[in-house]
Amino acid sequence: MRNVLTLVLGGGRGTRLYPLTHYRSKPAVPLAGKYRLIDIPLSNCINSGLNRMYVLTQFNSVSLHRHIRRTYAFDQFGEGFVEILAAQQTLDTENWYQGTADAVRQNLRYIDQAEYDYVLVLSGDQLYRMDYRKMIAAHQESGADMTIAGMPVDRQTARSMGLMRVNDEGRVMGFLEKPQTDKEIDTIRMEPSWIDARGIESRGRDCLASMGIYLFNRDKLVSILNETQHRDFGHEIFPAAAETHRVQVDLFDGYWEDIGTIRSFYEANLTLAAVDRPFDLASAAAPIYTRARYLAPSRLDGVTVRNSLVADGCEIENSVIGVRCRIERNVTIRDSVLMGHDSYETAGEMAQADQEGTPRLGIGNGTYIAGAIIDKNCRIGSNVRISNDRELQTTEDWTDESPEWVIRDGIICVQRGAVLPDDWTM
Repeated sequence: MRNVLTLVLGGGRGTRLYPLTHYRSKPAVPLAGKYRLIDIPLSNCINSGLNRMYVLTQFNSVSLHRHIRRTYAFDQFGEGFVEILAAQQTLDTENWYQGTADAVRQNLRYIDQAEYDYVLVLSGDQLYRMDYRKMIAAHQESGADMTIAGMPVDRQTARSMGLMRVNDEGRVMGFLEKPQTDKEIDTIRMEPSWIDARGIESRGRDCLASMGIYLFNRDKLVSILNETQHRDFGHEIFPAAAETHRVQVDLFDGYWEDIGTIRSFYEANLTLAAVDRPFDLASAAAPIYTRARYLAPSRLDGVTVRNSLVADGCEIENSVIGVRCRIERNVTIRDSVLMGHDSYETAGEMAQADQEGTPRLGIGNGTYIAGAIIDKNCRIGSNVRISNDRELQTTEDWTDESPEWVIRDGIICVQRGAVLPDDWTM
């Protein structure tokens, strides 16, 4: 695997994940109590024997850089690395990344190296487990110029993804990004029998969607980016390449989720805590790596915990929470995601908060939280009620300079560092 270079795309502004992306990039958003989204593709690479990785970043990237620096360190003998390629002005360009393909183009000097034969391009905001060695082997066997990881989806899901039409040999003959009408989908749909014949149950799914996971022969990728001004892989590169190059599909039918919206983030986190969860974070063969914090064990005192993920370093009572979170007595937390805190509050800081009449870090006595996402470092007082009882879908007239909380996709999002005083209610 030494001849494979991996590029992880750090994403754009992340507006659909706002307010979680108010202070951080999408790949830096916390996941399942103790991880970050970026840990998923990087862990998949490490578990696949790929240890030469660049992460391309642009927006709100400080916390992402810090997490990568503290987490991913390789010894000098393995020659592995995870390095940041932030958008920058150079003699060749003065622009920010203008799309996925443009981001790679602006970093060609790091890619066009003789030691690399293949370039693997990944997204930094997806949840799945994959052994990329199988994809690389299939790519080599087929003699492809580029390979796209694809999965069967139904028509409703297909409207938000790039779709492929494939021949019997698995070669991509057509590519259409995010079709919105049945007529468009009909031009590129696949027969369910084709999917079934490849050992995957179609279950009525008649579309093959791109997962945003691409493998290129390095020389082909370099020539395409040098010879065109295309900015995006899905909208421009692959529709054109399907006519001029050998583009193959590599089928995948495991759990995969694009964490692109507040609703998908919320549901993915709660799914990870379910008894019959389709994706298990615990795997001896393919663990998910993250920053080692060396915190004390979680302490549970007189609690009932069901279908929950409890991160390390917590004092908890009737809750599902992230790292270092402090929750007092008689608290009810239902169907919610709490991200925890960056540090513990000292005794002196607690005393100062009490003197100023400000809630301490964490959740106060008697507070009720339902259907919410509580971002990091929030101070929520006693007898607070956070619940979307009116079943609103969005907060009216919210902006980037929003109040302490907003509603997105019907979910209450309490912003990072918010302070909700005692007896506060929506």
